[in-house]
Amino acid sequence: MESKGSTLTKLLLLLNISLVLCASEDFDFFYFVQQWPGAYCDTKQSCCYPKTGKPAADFSIHGLWPNYNDGSWPSNCDPDSVFDKSQISDLVSSMEKNWPSLSCPSSNGMRFWSHEWEKHGTCAESELDQHEYFEATLKLKQKVNLLQTLKNAGIEPDDGFYSLESISDAIKEGTGFAPGIECNRDSAHNSQLYQVYVCVDTSASNLIECPLLPKSKCGSQIQFPKF
Repeated sequence: MESKGSTLTKLLLLLNISLVLCASEDFDFFYFVQQWPGAYCDTKQSCCYPKTGKPAADFSIHGLWPNYNDGSWPSNCDPDSVFDKSQISDLVSSMEKNWPSLSCPSSNGMRFWSHEWEKHGTCAESELDQHEYFEATLKLKQKVNLLQTLKNAGIEPDDGFYSLESISDAIKEGTGFAPGIECNRDSAHNSQLYQVYVCVDTSASNLIECPLLPKSKCGSQIQFPKF
């Protein structure tokens, strides 16, 4: 007959195993989010260019965000896992180009990347370490070339207005999946193309159909502002 102590030990061992299994499946998918700098800067709060100068007129990375299928998301999962720029030293030049910070005051991007890692990246550590997280995000930027995809459909950042449907359809044509479109408003209250969400599997390598999309808050006609 087993003693109470050995039974308790087994129960604790099973509990630990179940906790490890849960921890390895702690989110369902990623949102890969890119933003249009023309819309970021064309608001009342304006923007500040990075210390490296004005970014290219292209979509830039906002982040790679773990999410749950029910619409909620984890954040700040490991306060002990702080951003360490030495771990991404080989990626910095690519990040300065593809993942610039436009917030004020002007910066070198480190504060922005630190925020993204500590809020979102730490929730993906079961799948990706710090270097892998940033490297995978940069690779997704190469895979999802939004500006070229839109230009192929005759949609240009020319201050013109385009239907939300045509923008969404063009991105679906280019990526194979329906995107989430987020708008903001300029000082004249025009609805502008601001951010585009696509969904990615938990390995951060393959695009997938979004389990759910963020609410667009866009008008039926939206402006694609110059930058």
